[in-house]
Amino acid sequence: VSPGYLLFWLDCCVSAFLQMDYHFEYTECDGTGSRWRVAIPRKQDLCTGLPDPVSGTDCTFSCDAGEFLEMSAQQCTPCVAGTYSLGSGIRFDEWDDIPVGFTSLATYLDSSPGVEEIHACKNSSWVPKGSYLESNRDDCTVSLIYAVHLKKQGSVSFEYQYVDNNIFFEFFIQNDQCQEMDQTPDQKWIKLTNNGEWGGHTVNLNSGTNILYWRTTGIFLGTKALKPVLLKNIHIEGVAYTSECFQCKPGTFSRAPGSSTCEPCPRNTHSSKGATSCTPCDKETQYSPEGSAECKEKSACTEKDYFQIHTPCDSDGKTQVIYKWIEPKICLENVTGAVTLPPSGEREPCPPCNPGFYSYNSASCFPCPPGTFSDGIRGCEKCPAGTEPALGYEYKWWNVLPSNMKTSCFNVGNSKCDDMNGWEVAGDHIRSGAGSSDNDYLILNLWVPGFKLPTSVTGSSGTEFGRVTFVFETTCSADCELYFMMDVNRKSTSVVESWEGSKARMSYSHIVTKNASVSFTWAFQRTSQAQDVRRLVGDIAKIYSITLTNAQDGTASSCRACALVSQQTGTSCVPCPTGHYIDKDNNRCRQCPPDTYLSGHQVYSKEACIPCGPGSRSNKDRSRCFSDCSFSHTWQNRTLTYDFSPLGPVGSIMNGPSFTSKGTKYFHSFNISLCGLEGNRAAICTDNVTDLSKMERQNEPGEFANYVEAFVCQSTIIPSDGRGFRTALSSQSVSLADTFMGATVENTLHGVTVKPDLFPGTSKKVPNVNFFYRSSQPTSSCENGRSAVISLRCNPEKTGRGELSVSSKCPAGTCDGCTFNFLWESASACPRCTEADYHEIEGACKGGSQTILYVWNEPKLCSKGVRLPVMRRTPCEAIDFWLKIGAALGAFMALLLISLSCYFWKKNKRLEYKYSRLVMTASRDCDMPAADSCAVMEGDDNEDDVVCSSKPSLLGKLKSMAAKVSRKPP
Repeated sequence: VSPGYLLFWLDCCVSAFLQMDYHFEYTECDGTGSRWRVAIPRKQDLCTGLPDPVSGTDCTFSCDAGEFLEMSAQQCTPCVAGTYSLGSGIRFDEWDDIPVGFTSLATYLDSSPGVEEIHACKNSSWVPKGSYLESNRDDCTVSLIYAVHLKKQGSVSFEYQYVDNNIFFEFFIQNDQCQEMDQTPDQKWIKLTNNGEWGGHTVNLNSGTNILYWRTTGIFLGTKALKPVLLKNIHIEGVAYTSECFQCKPGTFSRAPGSSTCEPCPRNTHSSKGATSCTPCDKETQYSPEGSAECKEKSACTEKDYFQIHTPCDSDGKTQVIYKWIEPKICLENVTGAVTLPPSGEREPCPPCNPGFYSYNSASCFPCPPGTFSDGIRGCEKCPAGTEPALGYEYKWWNVLPSNMKTSCFNVGNSKCDDMNGWEVAGDHIRSGAGSSDNDYLILNLWVPGFKLPTSVTGSSGTEFGRVTFVFETTCSADCELYFMMDVNRKSTSVVESWEGSKARMSYSHIVTKNASVSFTWAFQRTSQAQDVRRLVGDIAKIYSITLTNAQDGTASSCRACALVSQQTGTSCVPCPTGHYIDKDNNRCRQCPPDTYLSGHQVYSKEACIPCGPGSRSNKDRSRCFSDCSFSHTWQNRTLTYDFSPLGPVGSIMNGPSFTSKGTKYFHSFNISLCGLEGNRAAICTDNVTDLSKMERQNEPGEFANYVEAFVCQSTIIPSDGRGFRTALSSQSVSLADTFMGATVENTLHGVTVKPDLFPGTSKKVPNVNFFYRSSQPTSSCENGRSAVISLRCNPEKTGRGELSVSSKCPAGTCDGCTFNFLWESASACPRCTEADYHEIEGACKGGSQTILYVWNEPKLCSKGVRLPVMRRTPCEAIDFWLKIGAALGAFMALLLISLSCYFWKKNKRLEYKYSRLVMTASRDCDMPAADSCAVMEGDDNEDDVVCSSKPSLLGKLKSMAAKVSRKPP
């Protein structure tokens, strides 16, 4: 080596060392758990004078939160002020853009024949929104992917908001071989959250390479826009170390070394990246929300910067309307064009207390003691003997917010409205508040610890534990929406119903079918578009009244009759057994008559026993009516008897496929329980994944799960080949029928009608048998709930379970969204065979015997029942020859008789003529006058000639003499 080259090499290495043109990394751990620290040049050049590899720290080594590993010394060093470190973890909470290492990949997979990949998804992506990520709003499949290599076991956690079940949201993990890691369904499929609430999800990770997938798939089944999934605060634990600290993002700061987090700047302050403190805004002209990176100029105050409230009742029982600035106040009222607060209204008498409450000092309302009731105006009174308080909530006056209700404001992108009221009381109603921006969620919550049925129906097996009813209206100029949600046992949240746009004053009821703690939530959002301004304050929602029955901690506004053991027991009520009503005369329990059932919410008087519908009978407890899968009917002077038991087990029909605007294939799946199990609904439809709900039901049978039980239920199925899913997805499960009304050959029952033209081709010999069902749960489009009709048609060609179908005129099973019609064709839907369904055929007599066969009438429209008699033989005589002789003699005798009859008839006519001539010529008793001549009638024979003579005959003379003698006088 020449001295010049050596000098160059030495100079290069020194320069590289001084400029830190390299960094340190650890090698992979070997089998002994050891590794080496090596220097990696930052630039490619001829310099090779890097520090020699040295022994690294132990593979299990890690730094604490607030520290980083200084690789030169291989020691943990505290982060300086303005930075932070998680130690063995990494966090992503800043989403101005998608961070390095993350990939957003849009796919659209459909393996159906002839379907090509649709390129319209190339622009679909997760969208950064500053403090969170937002999923795509179309029906493409988009995956957010991040790969991390862990030196030890760790975990990943994140926060999310997932409110729309038209989107499937899944989180899964693959290893470096692209093999999906084993995960339980509740780890993979993310559960829905309330509107305006963040949920959390944590999954353990194995050491080694983990590829994380957050994947959403939108399914457009209507014109309603999808609400995207929101994602933030992704935290990964298990990395061995971090070799640097992260600077605090703008709007946050860390004031001391060794920080593991950065604090948000208080209101009216701001900071830049890596700040150690926050800078105040100008108090007079500027403002900033919490965690702001800059200050904003205040504008002139307008009507949108204040709101009105009703003050609580004072000691004089008075209240008034006052106006207050929306806090924090971000406007100026002393500049040109600014408005000032309107003056307060006149003091007015406070509204009365709500039913079940009483006023103690004219300023506050208190609940009535147990066993008493009040209408809210008068004081509390004890219930009379034979009655008990009808517990519940009845809120129709809104002077103060009830103690079991709370209100809040929430915005997914910021916390500006966290301290605001979402709703404000306004005397005869409660109304949505101002909020901080137009896309805030304004939340009203009512918590119910449980339900308590009245004593008289404690043993009832009915499904109604409570009923919530509220009256509301909305006034909107944009895309506002009011949500009504229910959270059961603080576990399963679901949107019960929602209303978009302006709605006139209307009432809505929902039935609670499980005895559990329930949280009812009303959430109002003026617009779903992300806006940091307040322009739509005039868009409001009003709730006038909220009524809930059978609340466990409720009060009573009235009393209801209850059962007594005897009249001497006073007010001590006893529960009636299932299916028993309360007799009006003596308040004793009486069982409902046979073939009636007890109304679910009314037990007083015999009128509470409702007759069963046609083709049904009551169970032993008189709690419900059911079909035992048998049916009989008189049709065309014939009694038809049916046995539908082969159709009793749950049947299924999947109609479609249908396709969304982007071509996603989906099916409507219906499960049908024709007869149920003595009135118990046996058809089950699940949500999310076909096996997820089944597991939940087995593990926690007492809890709500994502399934419905009904006589007829519906789910939307996304096949596994429709989007590249590894399993078919099931969603939007609803009950279409939870009560059996009856079975009849008529087309109408209790207001539900099946149109004959939906299923043409009914046989004139055997009618269709229609099973009618109803779902009592109302919806926004079906105020009286849904109904379903299953028409059973005899079809001998459909053996076994037969075939279920829907009308071609209503391919979704319904034409109006409220009444669903199905046709079930099967040989099992034919009546039982009787002797009238076959006839006999006699064979020829051969060898002294005759064969008799029995065959079915065609077409055969019966099944089971009697069987065809077996073929039989009967003796007979060979009388063919004598039969022919007898026939010939009979024909001859018949001809002879006809000839004789004709002859004598003609002879009789001639005699009749001769007699009439004699009568005409007879003029006296003696001799006839002689005629000049006598003619022979034309055609008469000579021997029949009548001859007249002038000489009387001897016989004439004798007659004349006898006549004279008889005339002589005595």
